[in-house]
Amino acid sequence: MPPEIRHMGDRGLLVELGTGIDPAVNRRVQQLHQILARENLFGVVETVPAYNSLLVVYDPLRAAPDALERQIRGLCHFDAIDPAAQPPGVVEIPVVYGGESGPDLDEVAAFHGLTCDDVIRLHSGTTYRVYMIGFTPGFPYMGELPEALDTPRRETPRTRIPKGSVAIAQRQTGIYPVISPGGWQIIGRTPVELFDPRQEKPSLLGMGDEVRFIPMTTEEAAQWPG
Repeated sequence: MPPEIRHMGDRGLLVELGTGIDPAVNRRVQQLHQILARENLFGVVETVPAYNSLLVVYDPLRAAPDALERQIRGLCHFDAIDPAAQPPGVVEIPVVYGGESGPDLDEVAAFHGLTCDDVIRLHSGTTYRVYMIGFTPGFPYMGELPEALDTPRRETPRTRIPKGSVAIAQRQTGIYPVISPGGWQIIGRTPVELFDPRQEKPSLLGMGDEVRFIPMTTEEAAQWPG
């Protein structure tokens, strides 16, 4: 389907390539993000990928929006899957589920009529795609959760969520890489460093990565290096 392009103020174009949370649509977003980075279109400042859209931010003193829109449309003829792309490896993220590390695990289990072990089995038994990075630096929006774990956000968000908290909301799962507020259901915590601004690649995870959660004990987490 052809992209829908909307003007966002005087310095942005929103390129919509589909709807909903869809791996095929998200791959097209990722490809267009990579194509625009390679083409280095005159006047483009940055591109911001999301689930099904790409925000193209441009300098209005250097680029005319209508001309830029035509250029972008001309670059949107690509395959849903790039045959030259290498499939990503699966990143394993260890997690301590429940207790102080996952204060909402019991409520999530009760909401679905499951045991805590059921929730852990379902959450850790799925391989997730990183659809986008946002909210805070390094926060991965991942999906999709099994339908049996489709859970609403908390009615009252927390003002302080510990770093490394693993959370779910609707059909998504994510990890809070830094201390921050948030309204997702916290079911566990990982000792893995998700974001380090001192590194050449600050974010451990990136769009298109695949992630699998591995249950670990509190004792194992205490011995985690760093």
